[in-house]
Amino acid sequence: MAYDVRNRLSEVRRIFHRLPEPGWREFRTTAQVVAELEEIGVDEIAVGREALSTDERMAVPSESELEPWFERARDADVREDILERTAGGHTGVVAVLEQGDGPTVGLRVDLDAISMEESSADDHRPAAEGFRSEHEGYMHACGHDAHIAIALGTLEAVKDSDFSGTFKVFFQPAEEISGGGKAMAKGGYVDDVDYLFALHIGLDHPSGEIVAGIEKPLAMAHLTATFEGASAHAGKAPNEGGNAMQASATAIQNAYAIPRHSDGMTRVNIGHIEGGTASNVIAEEITIEAEVRGETTGLMEYMRTELERVLYAAAEMHDCDVTPRIISESPRADSDPELRNLVAAVARETVGVDRIVETTPFGVSEDVTYLMERVQQGGGLASYMLVGSDHPTNHHTPTFDIDESSLEIGVSVITDAILECSRRRP
Repeated sequence: MAYDVRNRLSEVRRIFHRLPEPGWREFRTTAQVVAELEEIGVDEIAVGREALSTDERMAVPSESELEPWFERARDADVREDILERTAGGHTGVVAVLEQGDGPTVGLRVDLDAISMEESSADDHRPAAEGFRSEHEGYMHACGHDAHIAIALGTLEAVKDSDFSGTFKVFFQPAEEISGGGKAMAKGGYVDDVDYLFALHIGLDHPSGEIVAGIEKPLAMAHLTATFEGASAHAGKAPNEGGNAMQASATAIQNAYAIPRHSDGMTRVNIGHIEGGTASNVIAEEITIEAEVRGETTGLMEYMRTELERVLYAAAEMHDCDVTPRIISESPRADSDPELRNLVAAVARETVGVDRIVETTPFGVSEDVTYLMERVQQGGGLASYMLVGSDHPTNHHTPTFDIDESSLEIGVSVITDAILECSRRRP
């Protein structure tokens, strides 16, 4: 019997659900994707460094953070050639299918999981049915496991169809930390793409609903800032210190006072602070983690500039130095109406789809926008669609799960959209 992904979509999704890995540490996930691709049979599989621009990676963990996951993959008997190509945090895959003359169509999905303990409750289906995360403290709480399964099913369906052209699937690492989109966009494989699709499952859209293309994703930047002062005895000689704690507190308070912009929505948040030694010591070093977002790339850059101004001012006020560092960022890119309309048209003819939403504001950030922007700047079209799926609790919660019947709907809609593209010329 021929290899058949489409009839085992739930099984494939559950394989990946059991093995969640965080950004740039998806070593086993990458290897499993490669194994599935080899069974399907494609013309080219680019892995790790071959698929990415190394210098454009963002939010790459330290070697000490990468190594345990790499060794875990080695202990799981991941092939040595895959380990060599992914070493040092070079995860991800691009699969290429060549089927004659025609446009180049791309599909991007994400690979990474979230740092979160998965529920072991009896009413949590992955726990009850034996596919709960095997990596304690990490889980697929956003549906990326489903995205991988849909992509593999779509690839097989396109291969078995009358599609004429080139089909590329981008299995992108590090989406949750906004670290992989730019590296994959600059890796070369997206440069000739005429039509690019991306997808997300759920996001409060029920099973049977398709959003043909989102709009207004927020441009975003994650950054850290380290305040460095001078320690001193808090009782005997506080005046001799440079109080990094006070500088960081001033910066945090003033960050929320940055004027919102009249041109559109802006956001700022300080989400983590770490440092100091004891209650009787003037803190010498404090690091904060922050993010800014904007309705446009320009508005995000306005917020980033203003936040950096606040950081420097707070440091000067309290006789400290500060070093802001951009960890990762992503621009805004909207779905093209022409491609969005194409998705809506094929979805209307898809069994299982009972409601079509032409477009909806995304309201969050996603680094697929780097790939979308690259395609659009080259004269191509891109659309980020949503595949509705009932989920018992919200994304990024310990009991997140999906309605697996939505997997086949996703494969059908995306496959038909790709076939429709192949009948056109860019």
